Amino acid sequence: MSPVPHNVPRSFYSFSQLVLNTCPLGFPQLTRRTKIAYFEVEILDAHTRKQVQVIDKVHPSSTVLDLKNRFHKASGPQWYPSRTGLRVDRNGPFLKDSCIIHTIASSSLVTLYFTDLGRQVSWSTVFLTQYFGPLLIYLMFYFRLSGVYGETKSNRHLAVNLACFCHSLHYIRHLLETLFVHKFSEGYTPLQNMLKGCAFYWGFTAWLGYYVNHPLYTPPYFANKQLIPSTLCFLFCEAGNLCINIVLAQHNQAGNKSHFPRSTSNPFTWLFKLVHCPQYTYEIGAWLSLAVMTQTVPVAVFAIMVSIQMMLWAKKTHNKYLKQMKNSSCQRMAVIPFIL
Repeated sequence: MSPVPHNVPRSFYSFSQLVLNTCPLGFPQLTRRTKIAYFEVEILDAHTRKQVQVIDKVHPSSTVLDLKNRFHKASGPQWYPSRTGLRVDRNGPFLKDSCIIHTIASSSLVTLYFTDLGRQVSWSTVFLTQYFGPLLIYLMFYFRLSGVYGETKSNRHLAVNLACFCHSLHYIRHLLETLFVHKFSEGYTPLQNMLKGCAFYWGFTAWLGYYVNHPLYTPPYFANKQLIPSTLCFLFCEAGNLCINIVLAQHNQAGNKSHFPRSTSNPFTWLFKLVHCPQYTYEIGAWLSLAVMTQTVPVAVFAIMVSIQMMLWAKKTHNKYLKQMKNSSCQRMAVIPFIL
């Protein structure tokens, strides 16, 4: 600070210093704005390699879903986002909707390959349709609606009542889990896949429901000695499956991909210490218990087919965990403790 001149009043000098310090002379400096480098996206047909659409001025932070929405507006209403598949390579994996454009761009011109995925449906719709159908179909045979077996007044055996209760409980649990437990991803599946699943579940339900609820149905050979243990085992597996699915849902919501789901204080979840996919273990146990309870060929065939499919899914998940965790998870099996 320079000394204050004696011939200048202190108030004027203070005011002048304040003006000079707060409002410097000269023109204000203009802030430079960084220029955004937009991308130009060329969309080619994956089969013919012909140009389908060119989308210009794509912001670097745009997602694949944003690109699909612009493609939908430019190309027509039939190419809605869930039906549009975009890939960097013709035979490569489809890009996720959350993928950022600048992460896949090597230059200002981005080339993507378009594939028509067909009519798509959400995963929640798929599961609700697959599970609601068997519930209604089985009850139709249980109540013996007119036209199914004709006029009949025969009493139902205890095994028939227990089978209806267990079968209905199984699919009601699936429906409630679909609505309130599972959190589905952003993906969709083709409509034809849902139709295949419905044909499998609905067809087998009609087959086994017809035989179990038939007026001439033959009860299990060992009567209550066979019914009571199989019913308790079925209820145990259903409770365990529910607990495992709740743990899996919480694990997926947490977004922790560094390790696989672990057991909690709930005894039903202790199966995680032995296998990687206890939900499939409980599912297989439930259907095998129902097969023993009813002692019918259709239920046994369905239980075997479901078990094979569950084992294949479990083996795939098991191999994925082994790659992630290496030697730390090798003590666990896929679905059957100490065996598979």
